[in-house]
Amino acid sequence: MKGFYLHQAGLGINERLGGQLNLTRLPSRADREWALLGHLRLAMPANPLAPHRVRRRHPKMLPDGAKVRLLAAARTARDRMVVTWLADAGYRIGELCGLHLSDLHLREGAPCGECRTPHSHICHRENNPNRAAAKTKWPWSLEDGTVRGGLIKRVSPAMIHTYFEYVTTEYPAGAQHGMLLVQLTGPAAGQPWAAVAARRMLRRAGHRAGLGTVLPHAFRHSFATAVLDAAGGNLMIARDAGGWASTAVVDEIYAHVDITDPAFSAALRRVWGDPG
Repeated sequence: MKGFYLHQAGLGINERLGGQLNLTRLPSRADREWALLGHLRLAMPANPLAPHRVRRRHPKMLPDGAKVRLLAAARTARDRMVVTWLADAGYRIGELCGLHLSDLHLREGAPCGECRTPHSHICHRENNPNRAAAKTKWPWSLEDGTVRGGLIKRVSPAMIHTYFEYVTTEYPAGAQHGMLLVQLTGPAAGQPWAAVAARRMLRRAGHRAGLGTVLPHAFRHSFATAVLDAAGGNLMIARDAGGWASTAVVDEIYAHVDITDPAFSAALRRVWGDPG
């Protein structure tokens, strides 16, 4: 529609409207990543007629008790690890399937010197054999066998437990690719596990657990909400725990009032003039 009006203005029809529509804006990070020669762009065309993007404020989260039921329905140590790591750290499925063993610093005082407690480094790699890749592209490096940089996520004791259960019972000793999650059966056993296979595993486990279809991103939504609640609404803590680019995303999607919260109920009673 904008192009039509600009064309009419070029023909001398309603040139004032054409001037109002012929706007530019500063390029965003997404523009620079996706546009041809985006890193050289100083301006992008703007369309005042385009509707504003509206983020969904109430994302679909896991039902209460889903983690316990999924762990009971999981049939391998690898699958139990996947459920635990998604639930306790809010990984995107591409981040989890893209992890290398070298990205995991699961002991205190790791040589990277960037986090004293157990943690993982989420590093964007374009050449993973399973095509899994982290969405965020934080700079990282591999120096003397130690990964530094990337997006750092803290690791829970339960995550460490499921990791060691998996690598000591199911991880193939001869694997040369260095990736964390592998296929366990079939002709491609020992090869890196693709994100689509992880999604299928969760879907099957969800149905066995009576939860219906379980989506990996539901873990991330539940994790973000839980961290935000536990942090007393601190957006910066929730942002860093989940690896979001800004607190605005956390605020718009997750920072909503729990209508069953006693504090919320008490506030309403005060407004209503109800002393009880």
